[in-house]
Amino acid sequence: MGRWKTTSFIVHNITTTCKSHFHDFSRLQKPLYQSNLTKPTCSTSFSFRLRAFSAIPCRVSVYSFDSDSVSVDSSHSYGLLDEETGKIPVKTYFLSTSIDLKSMQAANLNNIVPPTSRTTNYIALRYCDFPPQSNALGVKEDVSSCRYMVVFQYGSAVLFNIEDHEVEAYLDIVRRHASGLLPEMRKDDYAVKEKPLLIENMQGGPDYIVLKIFDTDSVRIIGSVLGQSIALDYFVLQVDGMVEEFANINRAMVKTGTFTMDRTKLLQLVGKANSNLADVILKVGLFERSEIAWRDAKYAQIYEYLREEYEVTQRFGNLEIKLKFVEHNIHFLQEVIQNRRSDLLEWCIIFLLAIENIISVYEIVRNSTGVSL
Repeated sequence: MGRWKTTSFIVHNITTTCKSHFHDFSRLQKPLYQSNLTKPTCSTSFSFRLRAFSAIPCRVSVYSFDSDSVSVDSSHSYGLLDEETGKIPVKTYFLSTSIDLKSMQAANLNNIVPPTSRTTNYIALRYCDFPPQSNALGVKEDVSSCRYMVVFQYGSAVLFNIEDHEVEAYLDIVRRHASGLLPEMRKDDYAVKEKPLLIENMQGGPDYIVLKIFDTDSVRIIGSVLGQSIALDYFVLQVDGMVEEFANINRAMVKTGTFTMDRTKLLQLVGKANSNLADVILKVGLFERSEIAWRDAKYAQIYEYLREEYEVTQRFGNLEIKLKFVEHNIHFLQEVIQNRRSDLLEWCIIFLLAIENIISVYEIVRNSTGVSL
């Protein structure tokens, strides 16, 4: 009788444990039972209870494994979120010496990005695969999914998220409103990465920049620095040509002791040097502070980083040194030409004086001859 009581007690504990485990598990895995399994009833036989009891830990262990796998997937998803959403290519071109922004804006009104500053030397255009009316329906626009083009009055165009095979189509839009097209465009490549989980607002890299938030103001700030940089390249190349020309003149002067440049050619070089310096300072606005950067520190950080990355100030300093060399040579050659003109005038005066003297002597001789007769 003691053995039966003991057995009954053990069976009762097993049954209670089975119900307890099943209750907890069914609460956690209710969708699983509803879809695949049939919930046991209280009228189940003892042998089924034993099988259910033996199966419950297996189900719990599966759930535990699923939880671990979910945890792994979650950490993996977190890792994906921590990665960059993609590299956005940025292509910069300098294709002309002037672009009519007013006519370009009038021809592309549907793509104009509303300005956020009073700066008037550029316009930003946006091209998206979804219609603009979707914003009115509550669809949030993702900047990284659109294509942008920032066009500057002095001849630069910066293209965002545009593939190589699409570039010419967008540049043709600019060429329709450009004057002074260059025979050979200058080009530069850069990239932007968006990393929402970045602790800082931005982070620099080799030939790319990582931003926590990539928005239209970021497009404007990056475009302004890249546009100025490639325009500066063009003007540096122009000044380099003048420096080389004066270097050749100086080498010729070392050999012959003179030079053959006329005054008209020298004046053309003077005008070219002055116009290049004026364009860099006034048209390109190399030292004008960005209004967007002035308003928000995070854009100021991007602005200063890119100017330092592209060594804008240092390159302008080198340009100034070259222009001073050109200016010095121009002044020297002007003095030489002026001395030549002075010498010519002196010889002309000597010739006139000589003629005057000859005429005076002739008159004296003629008068003396007439008196003797």
